[in-house]
Amino acid sequence: MVKQPPLSLNGARKGDVRTQFAALCYRVRRGKVQVLLITSRGAKRWIVPKGWPMEGKTPAASAAREAWEEAGVTGKADENCLGVYSYAKSVGAMDDLPCVAMLYPVLVKSLAKKFPESGQRRRRWVSRKKAARLVEQPDLARLILNFEPRGKRLRS
Repeated sequence: MVKQPPLSLNGARKGDVRTQFAALCYRVRRGKVQVLLITSRGAKRWIVPKGWPMEGKTPAASAAREAWEEAGVTGKADENCLGVYSYAKSVGAMDDLPCVAMLYPVLVKSLAKKFPESGQRRRRWVSRKKAARLVEQPDLARLILNFEPRGKRLRS
């Protein structure tokens, strides 16, 4: 089990922090785990799909829905959270909203060419090691590096 480091509230009070659900989209090729990263809409940083809780959906189902909307992913979300990471979401010129994201693995079955945010983002398959270097949040990088698909034999 991976030890979760303390979260940063970025100077906010507990009541100010928002929760999001994130998808660690992955596949296995030639025995190697690959992670799908997408660009953020504004700054074009490399991130994982994530979003707000959705009425009537489990956290894992919400993460899977975000994976579809932001990356065109069709796949199977695992109901077990890999861990949490914190970040500051830009919401205006001077404001940042402190967020805690719960990360759920999503085994990618297919990628659509057209999806709701296809014109706003790029996507890229990378190794876990490269993904950890590309994302900005150290907590997320650690979760990606330590990710091992459960119950999956590493074959393509």
